Amino acid sequence: MSIKVKGLTKTYGSQKALDDVSFQVNPGEIVGFIGPNGAGKTTTMKILTGYTLPDAGEAWVNNLSVREEHINLRRNIGYLPEHNPLYLEMYIKEYLEYVSGLYGLGRQTAGRIHEVIELTGLEKEKHKKIGALSKGYRQRTGLAQAIIHDPDVLILDEPTSGLDPNQIKEIRTMISRLGQEKTVLLSTHIMQEVEAICDRIIVINNGRIVADDRVENISASLSEKKQTVQVEFNHAVDEEQLGNIEGVAQVRKIDSKNWLVESHGEDDIRQAIFDFAVRSGYSVLSMQKKEKSLEEVFQELTR
Repeated sequence: MSIKVKGLTKTYGSQKALDDVSFQVNPGEIVGFIGPNGAGKTTTMKILTGYTLPDAGEAWVNNLSVREEHINLRRNIGYLPEHNPLYLEMYIKEYLEYVSGLYGLGRQTAGRIHEVIELTGLEKEKHKKIGALSKGYRQRTGLAQAIIHDPDVLILDEPTSGLDPNQIKEIRTMISRLGQEKTVLLSTHIMQEVEAICDRIIVINNGRIVADDRVENISASLSEKKQTVQVEFNHAVDEEQLGNIEGVAQVRKIDSKNWLVESHGEDDIRQAIFDFAVRSGYSVLSMQKKEKSLEEVFQELTR
């Protein structure tokens, strides 16, 4: 078992950052850990990496307790914090040699540095000082230090924050490749990132876990509770008339002819929409059930 969290609670002053949080991440999974700002993501990651201790509860990484074995624990973890702490005056190779020394790699150092530089795409920049690198290459350097000791578990806090679209794609590809051999817990606000690389998502809100499942299962579960239909009419439709259809909870305008219509419950509202069109003299050009996007799911779970 790679990560197991049971009943974690953490309070800062009067604010409860974590409230009885429990989950596990199995070997070989890439799990997205998502939630609004202040939800408890970073606090959980700091506990898992041994940088802070919980007030209550326990967590294990590779069966090592975060309370009792935090030194050995860190040898099993590669950690990239949200604010990537790098020594800007050091050269890339110099910095990786320094980190290798902290992990006691000894004779393996030179070979491992070469391997990691190649893996993270730092070959062209390896002779530069870190302070001279773009943000994308600084993130690559942060990933390089996180994997230099070949850990079983990677904990990555907002690894693509502030990067441009090309840099984001490159870092995602790198994480996907690393996830083929390692367990990855990944914090992000980018829903496309979760859909692109994660096997599963854990959603945290106000210090509590509110969802833990595969992306498609969570979307399907919420879609079953309320049906959303996308409908196109042949003429412009009045929003109030559409909203007064029996069983309709709310309507959202795409344009004057195209609408998203959401039901109160699980009942199929397509027949009611069609009947409304016939009564009003409209034609329905298209109508289809629409599953919630991950962004919509996130908003509903953390509202």
